[in-house]
Amino acid sequence: MSELTRSEAQRVLSSRKESTLWREIQRNWVAYVYISPFFILFAIFGAFPILFSFYLSFHRWNGISPMQWVGLENYVRLFQDKLFWLSLKNTIYIGIVAHVPMLIGALILAFIINSPLVRHKDFYRTTYFLPIVTSSVAVALIFGSLYGVRFGLINWLLTGIGLEPIDWWGGKGQWIKPAIIILFIWRWLGWNMVIYLAGLQGIPNDLYEAAAIDGANLPQIFRYVTLPLLRPVILFTIVLSTIGAMTLFDEPFILVGVTGGTSHAGLTIAMYLYNRGFNFAHFGYASAMAYVVSAVIIVASALNIRFFGHGRVEQ
Repeated sequence: MSELTRSEAQRVLSSRKESTLWREIQRNWVAYVYISPFFILFAIFGAFPILFSFYLSFHRWNGISPMQWVGLENYVRLFQDKLFWLSLKNTIYIGIVAHVPMLIGALILAFIINSPLVRHKDFYRTTYFLPIVTSSVAVALIFGSLYGVRFGLINWLLTGIGLEPIDWWGGKGQWIKPAIIILFIWRWLGWNMVIYLAGLQGIPNDLYEAAAIDGANLPQIFRYVTLPLLRPVILFTIVLSTIGAMTLFDEPFILVGVTGGTSHAGLTIAMYLYNRGFNFAHFGYASAMAYVVSAVIIVASALNIRFFGHGRVEQ
């Protein structure tokens, strides 16, 4: 009898909560109308493509003929695809080689600009940030001209000092990755510098003054005061850099084309996904690739958080 009474009480309580929730919705229906466009647009252009892509990854479809259920065939085929592994290898290589010096250089630049000895900070912030607000297509076209084998500015400077010109796109494709890396560092250095500069400006000056009074020099202040307090900001830039590296598309696409140039040396995972999905109309295969890449990004971000985000600094 007590169990029956308890269950009835739970049903009554649940019905009361539902009626209360419905009354709150009716009372605030105007507010829900005002915020509904966001949820409608997100459902159409955000949630639906994500869910449909997952459903599509288990099918073979060219966009015209009826879908054909293939189960895990796209995923099995993906892990046997040599070009997929090559593009993933290229992406990881470009990401690591480009982002390590870029993040370190951005941190050093931010530390220098944040110094009280440096004047006109706004000028330096604006100058270093300009590449990121410039069209990536325009930047890639300009760098493509700079990399010109016969008439490029870089080769003209090299021959002017007695060195051999570089065939950026020929040979075995050994210079394609360095060309992309140089462009990428130049474009994103200022973005990360501004983020680090914002983090540095949040560190109290009292800590620097106390360290100086204790006899710490500039490298010691940077190592024992600045770096520990900037750990959350550094972690933020590392995670963003991981995502940016795995989705690298515009710059190599403009420089070397969708095939990645000689020996596919510049083929990134995003370019290969685009190539399979839109050039060959293998939408199911491209969808499976997109979910595998998403899993790689999640794992890489989790590892970054695990290794670079442990511990907290008490302020």
